[in-house]
Amino acid sequence: MPNGKEKAEQEQKWSPAPGVELIITAVELVPRQKRRYQIFVNEEQAFTVHEDVMVKYRLLKGSTIDHEELLPIMVADELQQAYVQSIRYLGRKPRTSHEIQQQLTQKGFDAELIERVILRLMDERLIDDNLYAKQWTDQRVRNHKKGRLMIKHELQQKGIDKSDIAQAMEELNTEDEQESAYRVGLRKWQSTKGERYERKRKVVAFLMRRGFPSHVVRNAVQRIMEQQEDDESNGYDEETYEEDFYD
Repeated sequence: MPNGKEKAEQEQKWSPAPGVELIITAVELVPRQKRRYQIFVNEEQAFTVHEDVMVKYRLLKGSTIDHEELLPIMVADELQQAYVQSIRYLGRKPRTSHEIQQQLTQKGFDAELIERVILRLMDERLIDDNLYAKQWTDQRVRNHKKGRLMIKHELQQKGIDKSDIAQAMEELNTEDEQESAYRVGLRKWQSTKGERYERKRKVVAFLMRRGFPSHVVRNAVQRIMEQQEDDESNGYDEETYEEDFYD
């Protein structure tokens, strides 16, 4: 499927003379391009359009086209192409409006058209940055054991609005974040060698790098230390404890 630039070059090859009656003499399905049709005008290969645009403007064999309709047809088709590109991109995984904008820009579509596509996707609830921010936050805390500071930075990189990020942070489950910090911190403790103070220092630095706030880090490390003291007083073997942790 041609992008915006390729589409413009394609249409420049066909330029009907002013005043000439434009009669559609044939309509053919474009090979290997789903739902795209080649329109022939006055026996000349003129342009291709998506099936939806062909139906909207009744581009059928034997029909006539007003010269004034050509530009709206071209714009409508390019808009449809950009929309289809976005749907394909969204089919892989959820995206933010900024990611859609970047993808369509790379494909050569102009800014005004991209804005119209994004508004349509938002109206159809196919993109929702507010919901995306909340789901991304929950998933990163639970599954990837990351803290709010790193998650906030990730959302900023994805072009999420500050207000949506703030709301996601406000609704973040603090108990889940605390538990994630503890579990990933414990794993780091078990894989670290050396004196207790040095191991503790490394765990603290590790959790801070993962974006956990200082009070979450402090609570997680305190819990790890208390657990280790209990294990030592009970003669609990650390290797066995590690197996229990991963179970």
